Amino acid sequence: MTAASTAEPSKQKGSTSPPLHQDQAAFEISRYIFPRRLCADSHRRQQQASLVVSRGPYDGFAEKVVRASTTCLIMADHNRYSVDARAAGRMVQIRSHANRIVVLLDDDVVADHPRDFRRGEVIYDPWHYLPILVRKPGALRNGAPFKDWDLPPGLAAAQAKLRQYADGDRQFVKILCAVVDHGLVAVEAACAEALEAGIASGDVILAVLARQLQPPTPPSMTIPDGLRLKVEPTADCARYDSLRRAA
Repeated sequence: MTAASTAEPSKQKGSTSPPLHQDQAAFEISRYIFPRRLCADSHRRQQQASLVVSRGPYDGFAEKVVRASTTCLIMADHNRYSVDARAAGRMVQIRSHANRIVVLLDDDVVADHPRDFRRGEVIYDPWHYLPILVRKPGALRNGAPFKDWDLPPGLAAAQAKLRQYADGDRQFVKILCAVVDHGLVAVEAACAEALEAGIASGDVILAVLARQLQPPTPPSMTIPDGLRLKVEPTADCARYDSLRRAA
């Protein structure tokens, strides 16, 4: 074995790894940079997706689910608020907004109150208890939701007139039920018209309301001369008697 051949193995043992070609170097660099580039692109796309343009004021609220009591009340922020009678004893959603308390039953709003920031208060909406009044009209006098009820002037005057009758509460409840179908303005106008005529009766007020809601009578048509009958028929009921005698 020559000296050159003996020197070559020793050179290989002490030598470092051969330099990388350009393609290999680019591959090593991309293997390090490419995942980080993917992360940066993904983060940028997420930021763009999260930047939702607001189309109005932000409606923030705290929501919780509770069961309404059998007296149509729910507890929210240390106060009790009334809900519609159909929500009594059922699970409802309470949305506490900055200035309002909204209660939903199956996506239907059953209460909407101004938020009260005191403690231990009971906030009623008397209209929530209207179905209960149908069964117990006497609650108008003694029921807590109806104390100091601020009714429109026309309804308040009708209630004062009807109280002189034994069934005045029942008659007034009929008038209140008409508000649900026809609106407060129309019912109050009917009450005012009946009171001006000196009549205080639930049936009369409802009759006046029905007349006010009737569509206006269409104007009469003018018949052209070419369509007029030369001999118009006469209303003579005696003709039927003559036909009967002839038979």
